Amino acid sequence: MRIGILTAGGDCPGINAAIRGVGKTAILEYGMEVIGISSGFLGLINEEYVQLDENLLSGILTLGGTILGTSRENPFKKGNIINAIDKPRLIKKHYQEMGLDALVCIGGNGTQRTAAQLSDAGLNVIGIPKTIDNDVWGTDITFGFDSALWIATEAIDRLHTTANSHKRIMVIEVMGHHAGWLALYSGIASGGDIILLPEIEFDINEVARCLKKRAINKKPYSIVVVAEGIPTPKGETAAHYVSTNIENLTGLETRETILGYIQRGGSPSPMDRVLATRYGAQAVELIAEKKFGQMVSLKGNTVTSVPLAEVGGKLRLVPPDHSLIEKARKMGICFGSECSNPRT
Repeated sequence: MRIGILTAGGDCPGINAAIRGVGKTAILEYGMEVIGISSGFLGLINEEYVQLDENLLSGILTLGGTILGTSRENPFKKGNIINAIDKPRLIKKHYQEMGLDALVCIGGNGTQRTAAQLSDAGLNVIGIPKTIDNDVWGTDITFGFDSALWIATEAIDRLHTTANSHKRIMVIEVMGHHAGWLALYSGIASGGDIILLPEIEFDINEVARCLKKRAINKKPYSIVVVAEGIPTPKGETAAHYVSTNIENLTGLETRETILGYIQRGGSPSPMDRVLATRYGAQAVELIAEKKFGQMVSLKGNTVTSVPLAEVGGKLRLVPPDHSLIEKARKMGICFGSECSNPRT
């Protein structure tokens, strides 16, 4: 068999580990040919690819980014009839001309949606979920999340010392447009006092009240962790909106920090290397069994798969009644609504 691999959407740690997992399993276990497609779906549109052998797959396990390159090209994007008709047709044509028997699409929500559409168009497709936001539906976790969590937690740990030295409130913005998994986990892991998520409605006045109460109770500084996707009425960045309002409402010195793309860069954590490798190997198993139209997923500690048709267009969001939120509230962490622990 001859299989293609592409990586689409934003980069994140662990993509190269997944490419390696797919490639080595395909070549060494099944004797398959492996084709690396450049720049996501653009590579299929423009016929830009390279054959991957075992030597090219060696030494990439620890590398960040993606050796294949990526793009946010969506061949099914509406608004232009050429985009809507010609690009999917070109992809199918080039898929056939390249002699591919299957296509592995490594990416987040948008990539999995496109993969499902290509599957509907008749291509043999397998999806592998990746994103630091951890918001792909159908899997317990995506690779990239653990690495970003380590980066965000270390950054917030470092900001604790500055906040304490200057007796300030520090507002730290982490990634997460729609899902607050990274803010939730990094906030708890780093000892955040207030955590604001897109999924939980917050009142900035309640945030200010909690911070003033901490100051009255001789807590010299506070850490506020916010997801970038929380609603802001003026379209400001989450960090700027929250920090400005906190200082205006409390009179307490407040500073903001936006971690930004640093959360997506660098070498993957050991956990992400293992998870991405497991995902890559499972993708090849599905191809060998001719079980196409599936996305690899993790359920508990078992690597399995779910139909791509069930994944596209859905998001895995933080449930407001998540057990971790409940436990955090009992420890006095505020989520922007009335603090459950009045002594905080």
